Amino acid sequence: MRVLTWHVHGSYLYYLAHAPHDFYVPVKQGRPEGYGGRARGFDWPANVHDVPAAQVGKIELDCVLFQSKRNYLVDQHEILSGAQRRLPRIYLEHDPPRAHPTDTRHVVDDPDVLLVHVTSFNELMWDAGRTPTRVIEHGVIVPDGVEYRGDLARGLVVVNGLPSRGRRLGVDVFERTRREVPLDLAGMGSEKVGGLGEVGHAQLPRLAAGYRFFFNPIRYTSLGLAVCEAMTLGQPIVGLATTEMSVVVENGVSGFVDTSVGRLIGRMRELLADRNLARRLGEGARRFARERFDIRRFARDWDAAIRDVAGRRVTAVPGALSAVAGGSP
Repeated sequence: MRVLTWHVHGSYLYYLAHAPHDFYVPVKQGRPEGYGGRARGFDWPANVHDVPAAQVGKIELDCVLFQSKRNYLVDQHEILSGAQRRLPRIYLEHDPPRAHPTDTRHVVDDPDVLLVHVTSFNELMWDAGRTPTRVIEHGVIVPDGVEYRGDLARGLVVVNGLPSRGRRLGVDVFERTRREVPLDLAGMGSEKVGGLGEVGHAQLPRLAAGYRFFFNPIRYTSLGLAVCEAMTLGQPIVGLATTEMSVVVENGVSGFVDTSVGRLIGRMRELLADRNLARRLGEGARRFARERFDIRRFARDWDAAIRDVAGRRVTAVPGALSAVAGGSP
């Protein structure tokens, strides 16, 4: 099917493109928010197509996939034709509610729109009203031949814009922790606080593989793709026992989660002192991730959602899912 969507999260769009459909991404001059198209740094497959925003209203589409409040309230009225606005619609919600954790009503209030959440925690917290919901958990891949080593006795943190995003993203947790254990920060804007700067999507697994553990300081947001990728790599995870993290990381099996930063610092010191412990937990993380975040399952789930919403079955070419999804993880 021909699906229009916006570039909201580059990594997610890259993985979404593993579903066996054609995705059309609007582009504007200067590539403002939501209109970045096939951004640099990704090995985009052939089923992702840039289309000038001014031309979107003239192309044939089967489904519209919103990924932000702006897409839903503003963008569709600016670039879609009247007929396109009546097409089958999906709203992909990337985050838990911000205004109030339990009583926030979602912007979509339409029984004809499917609201897709990326975690069960997010679905639990949003008030979706009369809008039908579905959870499609993340699916990720890491480059062939890249495996966890853990030879560098440091922890890695990956958060874009952490210096300016405050307590919700855990900037204070990060600052406190790196005063007591060696940590490196990667992500856009991280160089402002002595970090590594932005690391390309394809290069991140190779960088992460050398670090002893992955630390997620975030208090309240969705489950980060970087966490899923680190687990798939075979890296132990340390993080706060909040949101979906509390059920993704199992203490003593795939890493450590806690609501006490002090106790987490103690666990990090254990990992720095005991490389064998880190390796054992990393293997546990890999086993979990390869089952939970399998890109083939992710592609099948999105294929089913798109077909269900569009109301007609697409006959897939034999083997198409495994081919598009890159085969075995």
